[in-house]
Amino acid sequence: MGLLENKIAIVTGAGSGIGRASAHRFATEGAAVVVADLREAKAIEVAEAITESGGHARAMRVNVADADDVERMVSDTVDTMGGLDVLFSNAGTLRPGTAEELTVDDWDLVMAVNVRSVFLGAKFAVPAMRARGGGSIINTASISGLHGDGGAICYAASKAAVINLTRALSTDYAPEGIRVNAICPGTIETPPIKRMMDMPGALETNLRAHALGRLGQPEEIAAAAVWLASEESSFVTGEHLVVDGGLRAQSPLGRLADPRPAHKRTV
Repeated sequence: MGLLENKIAIVTGAGSGIGRASAHRFATEGAAVVVADLREAKAIEVAEAITESGGHARAMRVNVADADDVERMVSDTVDTMGGLDVLFSNAGTLRPGTAEELTVDDWDLVMAVNVRSVFLGAKFAVPAMRARGGGSIINTASISGLHGDGGAICYAASKAAVINLTRALSTDYAPEGIRVNAICPGTIETPPIKRMMDMPGALETNLRAHALGRLGQPEEIAAAAVWLASEESSFVTGEHLVVDGGLRAQSPLGRLADPRPAHKRTV
């Protein structure tokens, strides 16, 4: 039996990258999955692949920053699948730039897709989960929300907001058995990251930054999401789970030298 047997889950931004891998993994673990994405063709492609593999999934076009769309996403899930147990609010976007370089429209877009969507997801998912006696909400944050990330100030601010919004939501709904947690990925090989790695020196710099010496895979974030969605993490709420290959643990300079004094082994 899978970790999510008989659970009903929604994954947003599920047309590619972390969302795609998570939708597949949720289905493998026994969940019926709503594959939600603004790009309907991508959502359909993922849902069909899950179905062909013996899983249960349906595609849905959703603008996660639009209240009517998110409310419809949840109500349609309840109507067609019978309820809602897990919401993985994973959809996100990035616009690089300093305060001078960013346009106001860029700022508003990133905040809408990355933060407003988390609020809307919780707003409409909580009543559906309450009707099931509890549930799990998982939000995709980022290590960028844990430190200043120059050149991407809006993204960093939005992900910091997701982390604290996660904490606040968890305190409101813990008494009802609804757990709320966030995942903070390091650099994961999603399609946008792969394009960024084509820039001169970008891949080498990122490989050095991660203690494990490699980038993460979407499936590794999906594994973390499954754990947070399942009863295996039943005593975990209000947390941000860092999955970053040792990026934050390692000094920016890396390991400069062995700090232990030279010594001779004695018998």
